[in-house]
Amino acid sequence: MPELPEVETVVRDLRPRLVGRRMGSVICGPKPLRRRWQRAWGRQLPGRRVVSAARRGKWILLGLDDGAVLAFHLGMTGRLQVQPRSTPLPRHTHLRIGLDNDHELRFRDIRRFGAAVRFAHADELEAFFRTARLGPEPFDLTAADWRQRLARTRRCVKAVLLDQRMVAGVGNIYADEALFEARLHPACRARDVSAAAAERLRRAVVTVLRRAIDRRGSSIRDYVGGLGQPGAYQDEFRVYGRVGQPCLRCRAPIARIRLAGRSTHFCPRCQPAGHPGEVPTHHRPMARRRGVKSATVG
Repeated sequence: MPELPEVETVVRDLRPRLVGRRMGSVICGPKPLRRRWQRAWGRQLPGRRVVSAARRGKWILLGLDDGAVLAFHLGMTGRLQVQPRSTPLPRHTHLRIGLDNDHELRFRDIRRFGAAVRFAHADELEAFFRTARLGPEPFDLTAADWRQRLARTRRCVKAVLLDQRMVAGVGNIYADEALFEARLHPACRARDVSAAAAERLRRAVVTVLRRAIDRRGSSIRDYVGGLGQPGAYQDEFRVYGRVGQPCLRCRAPIARIRLAGRSTHFCPRCQPAGHPGEVPTHHRPMARRRGVKSATVG
């Protein structure tokens, strides 16, 4: 946390409040983030105007009028919000950038775990992403490319989804939800997945991410969007965090195992082991639960 839907929500919240605004003074806190803020950046930012707000993977990218980019990674507990300058400053605020409308862009992170800020020209940032081998966006991934990526590895499909070099932005929550949507066991080996199952999974990732974006992401612990509002997708989880509860499709109890160092949630009946391309034959309608529409997923 946060994953692609949460980061996308923050970007959409910030875009109308930042684009067109000119930056002013920069105040940096005493404690470093994962990447230490450079004093020179604070001298270069004042006077520059924000011309775009976008996302790449889990990075938030603020494009400036001279071609530079200010990039934020929220890590596990980061928050990026625009607030009136008069708003009391919460603890653990590590960066404040003044704006020309008496507001501030504030970056806060309680744990400072994984949070980072980069300031570079757009070409330099793109080179950084290439060096990091950041994978394609899920929405841009073609069926052929995805099939090739799966065929090149012996790892389980859950590990593949978590690997930012394979596909950008997907984390533990949405990997579990997408695998349920695609009816694939999370431990099945990627190279053994059939072409049909690979396409189901590719489409399922997009479906789940879009569904979560529509609900402003998932608020499990610390996440709030750029307006300070929590997400609502946690009320619609099919498998994540539902250990022992009945599957909304077949009523079998949801199970949990550990894969790729992460807790992994799945339905043993809807996602049977040993059948990486076969769709289970049962097709019970999805049960209604806290706003979840009845549907057969397949």
